[in-house]
Amino acid sequence: MSRDRHQILARTLFAILAAASFLAPPYGPASAQGLFQPVVFVNDKAVTQFELDQRIALLEALNTSGDLEELALDSLINERVQLDVTERKEYILTEEQISAGIEEFASRSNITGEELLNKLAEEGVDPLTFRDFVVASLSWRELVQTEFRDKSLVGDTDVALARAQIDPRSKAQVLLSEIFLPMNTPEAVAQSTELADRIRQISTVEEFSQAASAVSIGQSREVGGQVQDWVPLANMPPPVASMLLSMKPGQVTEPIPITNAIAIFQLRGLREGDIANQPSVLDYAIYYIAGGRSEAALQRAAKVRAAVDRCDDLYGIAKGEPASTLERHSLPQSEIPSDIALELGRLDANEVSTNLTRANGQTLVFLMLCSRVPKVNAEIDDKDIRQSLVNKRLAAFASQYLAKLRADAIIRYP
Repeated sequence: MSRDRHQILARTLFAILAAASFLAPPYGPASAQGLFQPVVFVNDKAVTQFELDQRIALLEALNTSGDLEELALDSLINERVQLDVTERKEYILTEEQISAGIEEFASRSNITGEELLNKLAEEGVDPLTFRDFVVASLSWRELVQTEFRDKSLVGDTDVALARAQIDPRSKAQVLLSEIFLPMNTPEAVAQSTELADRIRQISTVEEFSQAASAVSIGQSREVGGQVQDWVPLANMPPPVASMLLSMKPGQVTEPIPITNAIAIFQLRGLREGDIANQPSVLDYAIYYIAGGRSEAALQRAAKVRAAVDRCDDLYGIAKGEPASTLERHSLPQSEIPSDIALELGRLDANEVSTNLTRANGQTLVFLMLCSRVPKVNAEIDDKDIRQSLVNKRLAAFASQYLAKLRADAIIRYP
């Protein structure tokens, strides 16, 4: 398998893992009984040592950074929670759906399902394990689409606003304040949900600024959560822009789910600015730094920032490190993860953000915007815009639902 195709396979599998997954324990001989000893119980359903070893092997194959055992166990706990609710609500797949699901995953790497299973086997991942993983992933997707379809409907106004976002005549600019609250543990979910309800009641810039200084985990807490520059509304993800466009200065948005956190914005100002083309593609780079928001990781980020003037300089910084340490993407805004899109919306070319983390806070995201490529005579169908907005809303509901299910789950260790 070529290096490029291997990287494509790795990225595909990583995206699958990030969305929803489940590894069920296959049956083994009695002599291997120790492998199937429980390592944790979730609502009385066991996660075995074999499953944990399999997930670690998969993460190793993807060159994932951080504490792999902790990451693997956390994802398996999430999967048990998902499995519990899909079984209870009887989301059962047919063999045809399962086979189609495996082929769907494989097609993202331009290979067949059989080829994908063989490649995974070479990496130490049992094909039966991956099959069960696909079953749970698709079951969770069906549940989310069914349970939240009505709540995720997109109106003509939403589509019109989204189209305005990609219209080069769009000139609106916003001045924002921001608060980021953690959602990476059940305790944090409960505390942040309560805090978010209180913050939503704030109506003055001063109160919001005080709250940001006290509770926000974003870097802007040092300046009361205030974003200093005017941001083109066209740079913001459509759902966020929709909220902001309907608000008056001083009002606060609903909590916006992002990776392991929620974001809350206060509108400080709205104005007509210079005509700015909405980019059809954002070119950006991510350099991952171990240690999360530790002092050592932030110092490393500061040194990297001082050493680079543009995205291409990061290749020299990452030389000799695992390939997964540095990512470079050129994507339409609609395909960029919401938290990344929010950060990029506030950056100019060659500017950097270190507000985000991955791997449950263990990895710092050094995010650099390389360029914005304006749209030129692009034809976009309203159906595509509508589907993109629906998918984003479904993803937000799924994230919130999983956080609640996990907070309510009984998790115990033997």
